[in-house]
Amino acid sequence: MRILITGSSGQIGTNLGLFLQDQGHEVFGIDIRANTWTDRIPTTLQDLSVHHSQHKGGIGTVAYPPNLDLVVHFAAHAKVHELVEQPSRALENITITFNVLEFCRQNNLPIIFSSSREVYGDIHRYITDETHADFIFTESPYSASKIAGEALIYSYAQCYGLRYLVFRFSNVYGRYDNDIERMERVIPLFIRKIRQGEPITVFGERKVLDFTYVEDCIQGVYSGIQRLVSGQVANETINLAYGQGNSLIAMAQFIGEALGVQPDITVQPARLGEVTHYVADIQKAQRLLDYNPATPLREGIHKAVGWSLDWWSANGG
Repeated sequence: MRILITGSSGQIGTNLGLFLQDQGHEVFGIDIRANTWTDRIPTTLQDLSVHHSQHKGGIGTVAYPPNLDLVVHFAAHAKVHELVEQPSRALENITITFNVLEFCRQNNLPIIFSSSREVYGDIHRYITDETHADFIFTESPYSASKIAGEALIYSYAQCYGLRYLVFRFSNVYGRYDNDIERMERVIPLFIRKIRQGEPITVFGERKVLDFTYVEDCIQGVYSGIQRLVSGQVANETINLAYGQGNSLIAMAQFIGEALGVQPDITVQPARLGEVTHYVADIQKAQRLLDYNPATPLREGIHKAVGWSLDWWSANGG
C-alpha cells in the first residue's frame, strides 16, 4: 500500500510510519516540523492550518505522489491545557482537518482520523462506549476541535461517500515521545524528572485514565488500515485504548520502580479542561479489528523507561 500520514513527525505518526515500512508498505509524511527521531520517513514540511480549499492534487500548495491508497490524519495541536490557554489553536485543528478532507474528497481516498477520548468530556457517569458521547459534556477547546473534526468526517461520508475510520485514542505512550522541550507529555516528563531526582506534580489525586502502550495502538491502527482499504470495515468510530484505568499516582510510582527511585510527588487539583476519569470500552475494536492490547501499564512503563534511558544514553540526554 501507499499511505500518506499527516503529523508523521509525532509519536504515533513516527511509530506507524516505521511499522508500515517494516511491513513493506510505501509511506509519505507531512508535518510542520522535521522528524527528530528518524530520517526513514520521507516528509514534506508544510503548515496544514493555512486555509487552502480548492487546490488540486495536494493539500495546500504541495502535491503528493499519485496512486495513494489511504490517508492517516494525525496532524493536530494536541495539548489540552495549552489549547485552553491558546484557543485559536483549536480552530487551526479544525482547518487542518478540513484541508485534509478536501484532499481526500478530490482524490477519492479513505481516511483514518485520530480523535480522542477527550470528546467524551469529564463524564462522571463513566459511560464511554462509542454510542454514548454526549457533546454537552465538552470540557475544552481541544475536545471541541476533535468533535468538530469528527462531525466534518461524518458529513463528508454522507455528502461525498467518504470512507473513514475514526479512532478515539487515550494517553498513548512509549517510543518516540520524550522530546518534552517541544511538547510536554506527562509520562516522559515524569521519567526525566524522577530520573534526575526532581519533584513531580500530579494534577488530580483521583484522576484515573486509560493509558495505551504505543505498540498496542499501532497494531489497532494497522488492523484498521487493512480492513478499511480492503472494504471489510468502514465508516465506524472506535475506541482504541487498553481498557483499564490507572491513576496518575500509580503511573508515577511505576516509573520510580523502573528507575529504582522513590518519586517525590506533590498533588494539585486537576487543571481546567482536563478529563479526570476515563476507562475505554474496547469491545467494538475487539469485534471489528480483532484488537487485543497486550501491554498493561506497569509493563509498558518499564518498557518506556528502558527506551528513554537507551535513547538518552545514545544521544547525550
